[in-house]
Amino acid sequence: MNINHTTLTEFILLGFAGMNDQVPLFPIFLFIYIITVVGNLCIIIAYKLSPSLHTPMYFFLANFSLLEILYVTSIVPKMLSCLLSKHKAISLSGCVVQMYCFVLFSGTECFMLVAMAYDRYNAICRPLMYTVIMSQIACIQLIVGSYFIGAASALIHTVNTFSMLFCGSNEIDHFFCDVLPVQGLSCQSTLVTDLVSYLTAAIVIFISFILTVISYLEIISKILKLQHASGKRKTFATCSSHLIVVSIFYGSVFFMYFRPYATYKVGQNSVVSLMYTIISPLLNPFIYSLRNKEVKSNIKNIFLRLGQF
Repeated sequence: MNINHTTLTEFILLGFAGMNDQVPLFPIFLFIYIITVVGNLCIIIAYKLSPSLHTPMYFFLANFSLLEILYVTSIVPKMLSCLLSKHKAISLSGCVVQMYCFVLFSGTECFMLVAMAYDRYNAICRPLMYTVIMSQIACIQLIVGSYFIGAASALIHTVNTFSMLFCGSNEIDHFFCDVLPVQGLSCQSTLVTDLVSYLTAAIVIFISFILTVISYLEIISKILKLQHASGKRKTFATCSSHLIVVSIFYGSVFFMYFRPYATYKVGQNSVVSLMYTIISPLLNPFIYSLRNKEVKSNIKNIFLRLGQF
């Protein structure tokens, strides 16, 4: 990584630049962060301590919850410190690490959503072969493959960004070191780097999105062929939570990165970024647990057992 060409030693994270006083946001985002971590931890603990949940679907859900914790932790703690600090600085190395981790976890999430959709496809469309196709080894391979794609994407984005020359302003008009805001600070032509960034992001996002859509089109086709209405509702209920999560995640990502450049407004981008970096990880454990009787029941039983000690 050619960081020697970079003359800056730190960046300033302006956060929500439209607000003169950002300190009141601290307790709000601290509360959201705590609830996000606790909510996702509950799902992980429920999976670990409940033998009835030891199925591929809940294996993916537990890993997805772990990913969400890592995802928000790569962004929120630094954001919280900047909200309280007058000098909202992040070191060059800190910015590199944050960008790498953010892209790693977001890219991994894209393909983990694909793995979860593929699991639901096999459960609904190929039930007789389900246990054979979704073996423990296959599930682990899907998780590892998701992280591998995320890591490769993160490496490309990070090297591509920090090989640029930064010699002007060091103020990032964002609350974390996202790819496009950092590249916008370069004092050299960004045509090539922008092209590489957009192509890499497009490949990861669109391929994962298309694979997810294909899985759900097959699932919907299968559901529509069922004769009984009760069977349709029960079958669709098994994947409705995942479909809601997919809609929130991809909806905000597409709006953020694939809309006309003329509509680019930094203040608006910060709000949209909150949807898939902070709000979505907060909502996910509630979406999965509140819409899943088995998860709710096992979490309740765990708390009841803990209350007996």
